[in-house]
Amino acid sequence: MQTPLFHLVAGGARPVAPYSHAVEADGWVYLTGQIPNHPDDDGRPLAPDIEGQTRRVMDNLVLVLDGVGLGLEHVVAARAFLTRFEEDYERMNETYRSYFPSDRLPARTCIGVTALARGARVEIDFIARRPR
Repeated sequence: MQTPLFHLVAGGARPVAPYSHAVEADGWVYLTGQIPNHPDDDGRPLAPDIEGQTRRVMDNLVLVLDGVGLGLEHVVAARAFLTRFEEDYERMNETYRSYFPSDRLPARTCIGVTALARGARVEIDFIARRPR
């Protein structure tokens, strides 16, 4: 087994807790869940709507993928966490879906939760596979 690589990506959103942006082992890359904090200004208010928050989360994940030399085409699974599940599920899905081709959607789980860091309404994490 390969020794895990712990990635903190320059230009990625500042971690809001003690974690790496991604951890890689044996070709698998596990991206920490991202919330909609802005990488250029951690103090900037979060977008007020679920579409804006989902775009920022997905863009944060793309930054991490890019920082480890991967793209959305390498994502095999995702987990999404919503604090307002009934209210936000459909609109979050529309925004999320726009990042992937219709024939290349990762496996996904979506869970309703009571709270997320910094009052975020959505958090998403990824599992990606490095090509051999």
